[in-house]
Amino acid sequence: MLHFDVMDGEFVPNFGISPPFIAAVRQITQVSFDVHIMVTHPLRYINALVAAGANLITFHIESADAPDEVISAIKAQGVKPGLALSPKTPISAVIPYLSDVDLILRMSVEPGFGGQAFQPNTLEKIAELRQIIQKLDLRLDISVDGGVTTEIAPLAIDQGATILVAGTAIFGSQQPETVIQQLRTGTT
Repeated sequence: MLHFDVMDGEFVPNFGISPPFIAAVRQITQVSFDVHIMVTHPLRYINALVAAGANLITFHIESADAPDEVISAIKAQGVKPGLALSPKTPISAVIPYLSDVDLILRMSVEPGFGGQAFQPNTLEKIAELRQIIQKLDLRLDISVDGGVTTEIAPLAIDQGATILVAGTAIFGSQQPETVIQQLRTGTT
């Protein structure tokens, strides 16, 4: 899948990819689009992102809109909802919504800027999240985003991550195809 970051310059002090850009990429591929929105008001973006071709829209629990309303609005469009947590946000914040989403995105860096180093305590947070999901007998993906490298990938997978988001590790490499293969297999 392709992961897109949409930022509003308010929730995080940066701007990211726009719905028209996502729509342009959609014209050349049918691969699944995972759209991660780091925005203050996610409800404002759902229709445009669905029209652009999003298959999964992941919004932050820390955003201003009520999580249950955002989840309902995403589902009403026939798209899968995901819920993201910033590094300092406790897992308890998303527990009430686990049965309503398809993915939990555990940020391993502060959202908004690429190239940051992976925060090692994220591994224990992934493991805790996996245990809660298993205890509740739910089936949803655990995604990890931020500082994911070929060295981090097997550690995150071992703790329960099922989706790895990698940007700098791929785009900063002289051999991006090799890095992608290593991330997919969890090997270095």
